[in-house]
Amino acid sequence: MTIDLYINEANDYARDIGAPVYHPHVSVIHYDEVGEIRHTLNRINCYAVFLQQEFPEGLAYGIGTYHERPRVSAMAGMGDGSLIAFSPGQIGGKHDDGTRRQYHGWVLLFDDEFIQGSDIERKLGSYQFFSYHSNEALIITPEEKDILNRLMADLRQELATQSQSYGHDDIVRNYILLILDYCNRFHFRQFKETTAVGSDILSRFQQVLTDYYSHGMHKTKGLPTVKHCASELCLSPGHFGDIIRNALGESPKDYIRNFITLRAKNLILSGKTIDHVAEELGFEYPQHFTRMFKNATGFTPRQFIDSQRKKNKNTTS
Repeated sequence: MTIDLYINEANDYARDIGAPVYHPHVSVIHYDEVGEIRHTLNRINCYAVFLQQEFPEGLAYGIGTYHERPRVSAMAGMGDGSLIAFSPGQIGGKHDDGTRRQYHGWVLLFDDEFIQGSDIERKLGSYQFFSYHSNEALIITPEEKDILNRLMADLRQELATQSQSYGHDDIVRNYILLILDYCNRFHFRQFKETTAVGSDILSRFQQVLTDYYSHGMHKTKGLPTVKHCASELCLSPGHFGDIIRNALGESPKDYIRNFITLRAKNLILSGKTIDHVAEELGFEYPQHFTRMFKNATGFTPRQFIDSQRKKNKNTTS
C-alpha cells in the first residue's frame, strides 16, 4: 500500500489542499470553500473527524473499505451525510488517481499534544467512533448535521478571530469536546441495536499495545516486541508482518516505534523527566530512549521540548 500523504500534524492536510491555517495544533477545514481537491491515501498521526455529504467510493479505512450504508435499516433514506473519525496511526482515504472532486462538509483535526491532560484525553476511551472496529459510516440525520455544522463554524470563528484573547485554547478545547460528545451521541443512536462482529487486525494490534502498558508489562519485559504482539493475535510473526506491511506500507516494528513515540511525546509534555519517560516506556537506559526518539522525530527529547515552547511562543506573540 502506497501512502500519498503523511498527516503528522493537524495542519498538514490543510496545507496540502490549500486551506487556511489558524492554529498550530488545530485545523478546521470547510470543503465547500476549498474547491476541487485530489484524492489522497493518508497516514494520519493526529485525531481527525471528517463530516461530508458523501465519501468517495472505495474509501480505504485500515485494511478494509469503509462502508457508507447504515447498519440499521430504519435509517435508510434519512441520512444527510456521513461521519468518520481517525486516531493517531490509522490509515484512510483513497489513492490519488489524478482526478479532482468538489466535496461538501467539514474536517476537524487536532494534535495529540493539544489535548494532553484535558477532559478530551480523559474521555477518549469512550469515543468508540475513533476505532477501526466501527468500519461502517456513521450516518447522520439533517438535524444532527445542522448541529455539527454550527459547531464547526463556531470553532473556526474562534480559531480565526480570537487567537490573542484570554482563554483561547481552553475555549477551543471545549468546542472540540462538545463536537466529540455529540458524535458519540449520534454513534450510540445508530449502533445501539447492533453488536460488533469481529475486529480488524489493526484495531486489535493497537489494543495489544495499549494493554501492554496499561497492564504494566513494560516493567518486567521492557519494550513491546513484534513476537509478543503476533502471539497475542494468534499469528506467526511472519504472517503478522505481511498483514501489517500490506495494510500500512511499514513493518510491525515501525508501527510499534511510532506508537511508543506518540506515548513518549505525551509523557514529555506532561512534565516528566527524560529518565522517568524512558522508564515508563520500558527502556533499560535513558540514552537508548533518546536515540530512538531522535531517529523517529529528528529531535532529541530536549530539542522537542524546546521546539514546542518556541511554537507556542510564536503563536501567542
